[in-house]
Amino acid sequence: MDGYDRRILAALQEDADLTAEQMSEQVALSPSAIQRRIRRLKESGVIERTVAITNPRSLGSPNLLIVSLEVERERPELLAHLRRWLAAEEQVQQAYYVTGNADFVLIVTAPDMERYEAFMTRLLADNSNVRRYHTNVMLGHVKRSLTIPVHDL
Repeated sequence: MDGYDRRILAALQEDADLTAEQMSEQVALSPSAIQRRIRRLKESGVIERTVAITNPRSLGSPNLLIVSLEVERERPELLAHLRRWLAAEEQVQQAYYVTGNADFVLIVTAPDMERYEAFMTRLLADNSNVRRYHTNVMLGHVKRSLTIPVHDL
């Protein structure tokens, strides 16, 4: 990956709707060269997918919750089961296996607290290895991004 690829990635992370023509002005490459590079970045897995970031208010302002999970045992098959379960759950926006007091940290969305409670009841019923959980309700966000700085790679 060279400097052109980095500039393309930086531009795409800010606005994936940019056309190759618009990007060519920022990156100093022809639109066809930019398209070839984007295709190569996708094929090689550098770009995993392109998504739309929605405004929570326009979707009824669902609750966002940060959930810390502690597991009973860290046996590989039990962790694999929990990982698969979390990956399949629509309400789980992000899930991280972490060090510290918790074993997993989740970002969960729910239209209301009743739906969140039902989600947690299901999580505990389906994953007996979860010892306990702690929930923080997000009151507002200061920054929301999945952008990774590419200038230092």
